[in-house]
Formats: sequence, C-alpha cells, structure tokens
Amino acid sequence: MRIITGKARGTHLDTVAGDAVRPTTEMAKEGLFSSIQFDLDGRRVLDLFAGSGQLGLEALSRGAELAVFIDESEKSVEMVKRNAQRAKLFSQCRVARMDYTDFLKKNKETFHFIFVDPPYHMDIMPEIVKKILRYGALAEDGVILCENDKPELDTEALDAVGAEVKKRYKYGKTYIHAVGKK
Repeated sequence: MRIITGKARGTHLDTVAGDAVRPTTEMAKEGLFSSIQFDLDGRRVLDLFAGSGQLGLEALSRGAELAVFIDESEKSVEMVKRNAQRAKLFSQCRVARMDYTDFLKKNKETFHFIFVDPPYHMDIMPEIVKKILRYGALAEDGVILCENDKPELDTEALDAVGAEVKKRYKYGKTYIHAVGKK
C-alpha cells in the first residue's frame, strides 16, 4: 500500500497483519479519489473503521485540512499513527480508539467526507449511515463513502433517514456507494 498522489505521494503504508484488516485495493482507492479529488482542498474527513488509515491519509495528501481516524482496535490505531508520522501528516490527524457509535454520539464536528469501510461480514452499512445522520456528523454538502461487497444498499433504510445513494462505483469485487442527504 502507498499514498498515490499529493504531498505524501509514494509513501509506503503498513497494515495490521492477519485477516482483521482488509485494506482498500489500489484500484478502488484510485477510482474513489479520482471522483472526489477536486473537492478535497481544505475539507475535513472522517475515517471510520480506519484500519491502516490509508483513506484519510490519501485525503490529507491531496489537500484535506484535517482527518479524524476512528477504530476500536488498538493495533489499528497504532498503525494509523505510525503511517501518519511516516507520511509527515500527523499534525493534521486526530486518532482515537473507540467504537464508531460512541464517537458519533460524542462528536460535535461535521465532516465533508466520511469514509466507512467496516468488515464486510458485519453487514451494517444502513445502520452506520443512520447514526452518522442522526448524530449530525455529515456536513450539509457532505458525502458518506461506503465501501462493501454489495451492489446495492438498503434504499428503504436510507430513505427512512433522509439519505440516498448519489453515485455508485464498482472496482473489481468492491463497491463504493456515495451517500448524501436528500
């Protein structure tokens, strides 16, 4: 894994060993950031289920102002910190070890881009989107970028919380759903 472009371009990133973390593929990451690259400058991003932190760090490298990384794994949190230091982006990061729901309940900030990449087997994407909106973490013009292995999200569940899929991208077996407020 590496940071693709921007001020930390080419920085190699480590990931937690084993099956606990499934990093976003280079193809999916490159496609995702190609679709948002002109909207990142000066924006605030939230990387839920951060793993290695590669999505938030890529956003910072491309001009985002701040990235907040949340993961409940101690190993992942330490990995994010090391990767942020290696990329010389640590001063623009806040990293916390906690459950995503606890973070969203306590959070008082809004974010323009929220990266959501939970373990696929959890199958909780609509629940996460609902909590992001309920607790006010998404900026008015913000986008939740949901990564999973399903071609569709539960549109009824999204509709019930005033959200909709604005765009859908497919990269190999990976789907990224850009979800926003209606």
